[in-house]
Amino acid sequence: MKTGADRKSFAILVGEHHRGLLAYARALTKEEHTSRDIVQDAFVVAWRNLETFDVTRDFGSWMRGIVRNKWRESLRKNAREVVLDDETLEFLEADARQWDGLRDHGGVLTRLELCLKKLPESLADAVKAFYYDGYSGDEAARLLSVQSGTLRKRLERARGGLRECLKAVPNSNI
Repeated sequence: MKTGADRKSFAILVGEHHRGLLAYARALTKEEHTSRDIVQDAFVVAWRNLETFDVTRDFGSWMRGIVRNKWRESLRKNAREVVLDDETLEFLEADARQWDGLRDHGGVLTRLELCLKKLPESLADAVKAFYYDGYSGDEAARLLSVQSGTLRKRLERARGGLRECLKAVPNSNI
Protein backbone atom coordinates (compact mmCIF):
# COMPACT_ATOMS: atom_id res chain seq x y z
CA MET A 1 0.00 0.00 0.00
CA LYS A 2 1.30 3.43 -0.94
CA THR A 3 1.70 6.06 1.76
CA GLY A 4 1.22 9.81 1.77
CA ALA A 5 4.99 10.16 1.49
CA ASP A 6 4.89 7.99 -1.65
CA ARG A 7 2.25 10.29 -3.11
CA LYS A 8 4.26 13.41 -2.33
CA SER A 9 7.48 11.94 -3.73
CA PHE A 10 5.69 10.76 -6.85
CA ALA A 11 4.02 14.16 -7.29
CA ILE A 12 7.45 15.81 -7.17
CA LEU A 13 8.79 13.40 -9.80
CA VAL A 14 5.74 14.02 -11.98
CA GLY A 15 6.34 17.76 -11.74
CA GLU A 16 10.00 17.40 -12.65
CA HIS A 17 9.45 15.08 -15.61
CA HIS A 18 6.02 15.94 -17.03
CA ARG A 19 7.03 18.53 -19.63
CA GLY A 20 10.04 16.53 -20.80
CA LEU A 21 7.90 13.42 -21.20
CA LEU A 22 5.31 15.42 -23.13
CA ALA A 23 8.04 16.60 -25.49
CA TYR A 24 9.33 13.05 -25.84
CA ALA A 25 5.84 11.67 -26.51
CA ARG A 26 5.19 14.47 -28.98
CA ALA A 27 8.37 13.52 -30.86
CA LEU A 28 7.09 9.95 -31.06
CA THR A 29 3.46 10.63 -31.93
CA LYS A 30 3.67 13.93 -33.83
CA GLU A 31 0.26 14.68 -32.31
CA GLU A 32 -0.48 16.82 -29.26
CA HIS A 33 -3.58 15.09 -27.87
CA THR A 34 -2.23 11.58 -28.34
CA SER A 35 1.04 12.53 -26.65
CA ARG A 36 -0.82 13.97 -23.65
CA ASP A 37 -2.92 10.80 -23.35
CA ILE A 38 0.15 8.59 -23.57
CA VAL A 39 2.01 10.54 -20.87
CA GLN A 40 -1.02 10.49 -18.59
CA ASP A 41 -1.40 6.74 -19.09
CA ALA A 42 2.33 6.28 -18.47
CA PHE A 43 2.12 8.08 -15.13
CA VAL A 44 -0.82 5.87 -14.13
CA VAL A 45 1.23 2.77 -15.02
CA ALA A 46 4.23 4.15 -13.12
CA TRP A 47 2.11 4.86 -10.04
CA ARG A 48 0.61 1.36 -10.10
CA ASN A 49 4.09 -0.17 -10.49
CA LEU A 50 6.03 2.20 -8.28
CA GLU A 51 7.17 -0.61 -5.98
CA THR A 52 8.93 -2.26 -8.96
CA PHE A 53 11.00 0.86 -9.73
CA ASP A 54 14.70 0.30 -9.08
CA VAL A 55 15.79 3.46 -7.25
CA THR A 56 19.34 3.00 -8.57
CA ARG A 57 17.98 3.70 -12.08
CA ASP A 58 17.08 7.06 -13.57
CA PHE A 59 13.38 7.85 -13.14
CA GLY A 60 13.25 9.76 -16.44
CA SER A 61 14.64 6.79 -18.38
CA TRP A 62 12.16 4.47 -16.67
CA MET A 63 9.28 6.80 -17.56
CA ARG A 64 10.43 7.16 -21.16
CA GLY A 65 10.40 3.37 -21.40
CA ILE A 66 6.81 3.34 -20.18
CA VAL A 67 5.93 6.14 -22.63
CA ARG A 68 7.53 4.15 -25.48
CA ASN A 69 5.52 1.08 -24.50
CA LYS A 70 2.32 3.12 -24.35
CA TRP A 71 3.15 4.63 -27.75
CA ARG A 72 3.72 1.16 -29.24
CA GLU A 73 0.43 0.05 -27.72
CA SER A 74 -1.20 3.05 -29.36
CA LEU A 75 0.38 2.12 -32.69
CA ARG A 76 -1.06 -1.37 -32.51
CA LYS A 77 -4.50 0.12 -31.92
CA ASN A 78 -4.05 2.62 -34.76
CA ALA A 79 -2.12 0.64 -37.38
CA ARG A 80 -2.13 3.54 -39.84
CA GLU A 81 0.44 5.46 -37.75
CA VAL A 82 4.07 5.61 -38.91
CA VAL A 83 6.42 3.44 -36.85
CA LEU A 84 9.85 4.80 -35.89
CA ASP A 85 12.79 2.46 -36.24
CA ASP A 86 15.03 1.47 -33.30
CA GLU A 87 17.82 3.82 -34.40
CA THR A 88 15.47 6.81 -34.30
CA LEU A 89 14.15 5.72 -30.91
CA GLU A 90 17.71 5.46 -29.58
CA PHE A 91 18.42 8.96 -30.90
CA LEU A 92 15.33 10.32 -29.16
CA GLU A 93 16.33 8.58 -25.91
CA ALA A 94 19.85 10.05 -26.09
CA ASP A 95 18.38 13.47 -26.76
CA ALA A 96 16.01 13.12 -23.79
CA ARG A 97 18.91 12.10 -21.52
CA GLN A 98 20.76 15.25 -22.60
CA TRP A 99 17.71 17.34 -21.66
CA ASP A 100 17.56 15.53 -18.32
CA GLY A 101 21.17 16.57 -17.71
CA LEU A 102 20.33 20.18 -18.50
CA ARG A 103 17.34 20.04 -16.15
CA ASP A 104 19.70 19.13 -13.34
CA HIS A 105 21.59 22.39 -13.94
CA GLY A 106 19.02 25.11 -13.35
CA GLY A 107 15.90 23.77 -15.05
CA VAL A 108 16.06 23.31 -18.79
CA LEU A 109 12.75 25.02 -19.45
CA THR A 110 13.76 28.05 -17.41
CA ARG A 111 17.09 28.13 -19.21
CA LEU A 112 15.36 27.72 -22.56
CA GLU A 113 13.11 30.68 -21.80
CA LEU A 114 16.12 32.80 -20.87
CA CYS A 115 17.94 31.75 -24.05
CA LEU A 116 14.84 32.55 -26.11
CA LYS A 117 14.95 36.10 -24.73
CA LYS A 118 18.53 36.42 -26.02
CA LEU A 119 17.50 35.65 -29.61
CA PRO A 120 16.77 38.45 -32.07
CA GLU A 121 13.07 39.32 -32.01
CA SER A 122 12.39 37.90 -35.49
CA LEU A 123 13.80 34.50 -34.47
CA ALA A 124 12.03 34.47 -31.09
CA ASP A 125 8.71 35.37 -32.73
CA ALA A 126 9.12 32.48 -35.19
CA VAL A 127 9.79 30.04 -32.33
CA LYS A 128 6.82 31.29 -30.34
CA ALA A 129 4.42 31.10 -33.28
CA PHE A 130 5.53 27.66 -34.45
CA TYR A 131 6.44 25.83 -31.23
CA TYR A 132 4.57 27.63 -28.46
CA ASP A 133 1.37 28.60 -30.26
CA GLY A 134 1.32 25.49 -32.46
CA TYR A 135 0.73 27.20 -35.79
CA SER A 136 1.63 25.23 -38.89
CA GLY A 137 4.55 26.52 -40.94
CA ASP A 138 2.26 28.24 -43.43
CA GLU A 139 0.08 29.73 -40.68
CA ALA A 140 3.08 31.03 -38.75
CA ALA A 141 4.58 32.51 -41.92
CA ARG A 142 1.31 34.35 -42.68
CA LEU A 143 1.04 35.54 -39.07
CA LEU A 144 4.59 36.93 -39.23
CA SER A 145 4.13 38.28 -42.78
CA VAL A 146 7.03 36.30 -44.22
CA GLN A 147 7.47 33.59 -46.84
CA SER A 148 7.43 29.95 -45.69
CA GLY A 149 11.10 29.57 -46.65
CA THR A 150 11.99 32.59 -44.53
CA LEU A 151 10.15 31.12 -41.56
CA ARG A 152 11.97 27.78 -41.97
CA LYS A 153 15.32 29.59 -42.07
CA ARG A 154 14.45 31.63 -38.97
CA LEU A 155 13.46 28.47 -37.11
CA GLU A 156 16.70 26.80 -38.17
CA ARG A 157 18.74 29.77 -36.94
CA ALA A 158 16.72 29.97 -33.73
CA ARG A 159 17.25 26.28 -32.95
CA GLY A 160 20.98 26.72 -33.54
CA GLY A 161 21.08 29.79 -31.31
CA LEU A 162 19.13 28.08 -28.55
CA ARG A 163 21.34 24.99 -28.77
CA GLU A 164 24.50 27.07 -28.48
CA CYS A 165 23.09 29.12 -25.62
CA LEU A 166 22.12 25.99 -23.68
CA LYS A 167 25.54 24.40 -24.30
CA ALA A 168 27.43 27.56 -23.33
CA VAL A 169 26.44 27.57 -19.69
CA PRO A 170 25.64 24.03 -18.54
CA ASN A 171 26.58 24.58 -14.90
CA SER A 172 25.51 28.11 -14.18
CA ASN A 173 22.58 30.45 -14.49
CA ILE A 174 22.13 32.34 -17.72
